[in-house]
Amino acid sequence: MQVHQLRSPEGSRKRKKIVGRGRGTGHGKRCGKGQTGQNCRAGRAVMLAYEGGQMPLLRRLPKVGFNSKWPLKFQVVNCESLNRFEEGTTVTPELLKSRQLIRSLLQPVKILSVGNVTKKLNVQAHCFSKSAAEKITKAGGTSEVLVLNSDILSSSQTA
Repeated sequence: MQVHQLRSPEGSRKRKKIVGRGRGTGHGKRCGKGQTGQNCRAGRAVMLAYEGGQMPLLRRLPKVGFNSKWPLKFQVVNCESLNRFEEGTTVTPELLKSRQLIRSLLQPVKILSVGNVTKKLNVQAHCFSKSAAEKITKAGGTSEVLVLNSDILSSSQTA
């Protein structure tokens, strides 16, 4: 077989559907959209949750709970990553940012108890899990809770 004898398989090349050009195209006067009505018009057809005038399900169900528009999202640091610091270091959010353990100083920091602390450290954060504070004190260090200042609270409302 030679290149000029190659043929594409039967049915692999479809003719492009030309609609809206009359009956001569083979797609009829209404372009394969059925009879006239809401669904044959241009643009979106029926809205996704539309139930034909019946009260929609989302409006029938009761409202439950509350979701804040500006939730306070903590940046999490695990206990095992505190072992990077030298013995006796005071670990602050600024130091955590410089070591790229957190992304921003505008969001609060929470220390979680994943892993073990092997060094005596003075850790300052906005929040500690109970077991994380126990692990830090067990290693001989201290855990100091920082107050959430207005910068952090206002940045969570704009984010």
